[in-house]
Amino acid sequence: MARYGLLVDYEYCCGCHTCEVACKQENNFPAGKSGVIVNEIITEVGGRIRIDYIPILTELCNLCGARTAIGELPSCVKHCMAGCKMYGTVAELAKVMEDKPRSVLFSR
Repeated sequence: MARYGLLVDYEYCCGCHTCEVACKQENNFPAGKSGVIVNEIITEVGGRIRIDYIPILTELCNLCGARTAIGELPSCVKHCMAGCKMYGTVAELAKVMEDKPRSVLFSR
């Protein structure tokens, strides 16, 4: 059986936190709980500041098993305003990842 995951191309993540909101609403999580948390990474290189936003799946994430079982995308993927998330098999996503140097692949 294929293993499924979520690919985040954080080159394009704008830090809007829509994925967090979508996850909380989909799963009815209380304040302070979510299946995804957007981390902000600030680095300075050569006097220039760079801010990267990296959505990280938490232990509460089940990749929206109920949604994906009926052919829908996980809520965070569906509502991602930057379109930087993809859902699919780990094998498919690993191939896509080869062309995306600033990406992260999560799986369950």
